[in-house]
Amino acid sequence: MKALILAAGYATRLYPLTKDRPKPLLPIGGRALIDYLVDQLETLPDLDGIAVVTNHRFADHFRDWAHSRQARLPLEVLDDGTDTPENRLGAIGDAAWTIRILGLDEPLLIAAADNIFPFSFRDFAAFAAKKGTDCLSCYRLDDPERLKRTGIVAVSPEGRVLRFEEKSPQPWSDLSVPPVYLYQRETLPLFEEYLAGGNNPDAPGHFVPWLLARRPVHAFRFEGPVMDIGTPQSYAAACRAFESKAGTSRTAPPHAQETQEGRF
Repeated sequence: MKALILAAGYATRLYPLTKDRPKPLLPIGGRALIDYLVDQLETLPDLDGIAVVTNHRFADHFRDWAHSRQARLPLEVLDDGTDTPENRLGAIGDAAWTIRILGLDEPLLIAAADNIFPFSFRDFAAFAAKKGTDCLSCYRLDDPERLKRTGIVAVSPEGRVLRFEEKSPQPWSDLSVPPVYLYQRETLPLFEEYLAGGNNPDAPGHFVPWLLARRPVHAFRFEGPVMDIGTPQSYAAACRAFESKAGTSRTAPPHAQETQEGRF
């Protein structure tokens, strides 16, 4: 299994903090934001490599970070060649590009670099292996305004995803889907097919409704909340949370549990 970290955005909502530094390398709790994600990935027993896809403007920043991290697994930084928000490939575009240039033909975990996830990736991967399908994760979110800015999902009692919508203006579910997905090898060629049909290449969740018409998808449910670093306010809140929990494990955010069991 391989992992792909999506880190090619420009984070204009965080200017001036991200004018000359990529959002995933902002410090939180004395470490780069992306470090918490890589910590999670390195717990996966079947993972044998991590790729970070970024843009040309920030590629050297990520190479410097990767060189200094001393990762347990091979860690490769990929420059997608774009250099402005206007010519970016989008998250799905970057995923398809990475799959193509690396010739990936094995299960792929895709996660955004600007979130801190409060659940065990080991449990998530075990859930996906048990189901044998593509999988996403979800948790109950009681904030109607935040639900408008995330993916939302409806799930059967057995855990199968029945409906998905990215950034619904009128949320019809309180199950929020953070940007972490595990796709089976048979699904990877479908990214190019999706793009060839003229579909939205931006947020990774846009791929899911299209995929539901072609393959089963299951939902791993966990207890939230997710730390989504998208605005100066959310970044400041995350920094405060880590400062108040200075003794927390390096591999887990302050609100994380030791383990999480996937429901359904």
